[in-house]
Amino acid sequence: MEVIQLENVTKIYKLGEVETRALDDVTLNIKEGEFTTLVGPSGSGKTTMLQMMGCLDKPNSGVVKINGQDVIRLNANKRADMRRDMIGFIFQFFALVPVLTAYENVELPLLLKGVEKKERHERTMEMLNAVGLSDRVHHRPDQLSGGQQQRVAIARALAPEPSLVLADEPTANLDTASGKQAMEVMQKLNEKTETAFIFATHDPRIVAYAKRVVKMQDGRLVND
Repeated sequence: MEVIQLENVTKIYKLGEVETRALDDVTLNIKEGEFTTLVGPSGSGKTTMLQMMGCLDKPNSGVVKINGQDVIRLNANKRADMRRDMIGFIFQFFALVPVLTAYENVELPLLLKGVEKKERHERTMEMLNAVGLSDRVHHRPDQLSGGQQQRVAIARALAPEPSLVLADEPTANLDTASGKQAMEVMQKLNEKTETAFIFATHDPRIVAYAKRVVKMQDGRLVND
């Protein structure tokens, strides 16, 4: 089953009279459980692609479907519901809430989703155990290393049981050992949950883990 379907997607950004085609007639399908990496130079369209898949932006033309639903036709509230219920995000700078503990950061999307307290607790602890941080549940982000913060971010992204996790340069701010650990955690969770993972990266460490590599240049997909 396709989790994501992009059909002839074009995205044009305008600055004054200058137009930039960030995506140029892109067609791409991502199936359930895929572990996919988007690679290409800066400006190739990787981040824009993630924004389309994550319901963070709309294309100028083309179709974007998540689990078969055309998200372009949804209003802002429905798109927000789609992000909350079906999509997890992992960011380069972790994007944890600084005043919340690791437990509270992972629990937050479950609160927003309206999950009951007992299930919230079980799911939060399950994810913190899965990323090896059951002994850091009461630590705030400033009490954690970069690698530990990224593992909290991974747990937070997976806690609501999304169909899709999108990661933009998730190892860019990690040392080699921490980056390797983060990728191994995500690989194991991908195999266990069959959640699709899509990474945008320049990092060869991530490419080495990918089951599928999608190359981009000048807003287009590149075939070898």
